[in-house]
Amino acid sequence: MTSQSRPAHRQHGFAAIAAIFLVVVLAALGAFMVTYSNTQQLTSAQDIQGSRAYWAARAGLEWGIASATGACGTSPPTTIDAFTVAIICTPTTYNDGVNINIFNITSTAAFGTTGSIGAIERSVSASICRNPDGTFC
Repeated sequence: MTSQSRPAHRQHGFAAIAAIFLVVVLAALGAFMVTYSNTQQLTSAQDIQGSRAYWAARAGLEWGIASATGACGTSPPTTIDAFTVAIICTPTTYNDGVNINIFNITSTAAFGTTGSIGAIERSVSASICRNPDGTFC
C-alpha cells in the first residue's frame, strides 16, 4: 500500500458536517435579518411619532401665543391627536417709558410613559412682545 491511497471509510460524514454548518450559518443570517428589519420598523415609527409630537407642540405654542395677555400662567394639559400638550407662559413687564409685556411661552407634547420604548416628547418655545394695547411690539 502506498502513501497516496487511503481507505475510503475515513471520509464518511464530511458532507453531513458541511450541511449542518451551512444550515447554522443560514439560520444566523435569517435571525439577523429579522432583528434588523424590526429595528428599522421601530425607528421609522418613532420618527413619525416624533414629527407628530412636534406639530402637536407647535399647535400648543400657537394657541399660547394667541392667548398671551396680562398675567398668563400654566394652562391645564390638553390632548391633541393622542399627545398630552402642556403650555407654560411666563410674563415679564419692562418699563421703557411705556410698560411692555414680554411673554415666554413653552409648549410640550408627550406621548407614552417616560422611559418606555414608545415614549415621545417634543418641546418648542417662543418669546413675544405685546404693547399695553394688545398689539405686538
